[in-house]
Amino acid sequence: IQDKKLAQPLSLCGWTLRAPHGCHAQYMSNMGSVASLVMSVTINEDDDESGSDQKGRKLWGLVVCHHTNPRFVPFPLRYACEFLVQVFGIQLNKEVELAAQAREKHILGTQTVLCDMLLRDAPIGIFTQSPNVMDIVKCDGGALYYK
Repeated sequence: IQDKKLAQPLSLCGWTLRAPHGCHAQYMSNMGSVASLVMSVTINEDDDESGSDQKGRKLWGLVVCHHTNPRFVPFPLRYACEFLVQVFGIQLNKEVELAAQAREKHILGTQTVLCDMLLRDAPIGIFTQSPNVMDIVKCDGGALYYK
């Protein structure tokens, strides 16, 4: 529930204690759960168009724990769980960054080979030889207009 006087909606993204969303409460009811502990796994945002309070972060996933009886989770244990999820998020972010760097390195290498083909061969080579122009971007086909 948001106060109508607020200039923009209040985000609870960085908060650890908050009421569950209605659909989560229904989901728990369907499973017979009455207690849950939810921690968000966030990674760095790909672009700077983040509108949340945690600028530069995006939700990657959730760690969700359920129980059929009410449970009290002491603060030190909640804090330790949150710490582990943050460490996991940092490691995951490094893996995502390494994969992006490997893709970029592959694309740059392919571009270099294609430029060499254009200089040495007819332009049709960038479609008929390997690697070809379709190795740079994800696509099922390409077209070349050559006079």
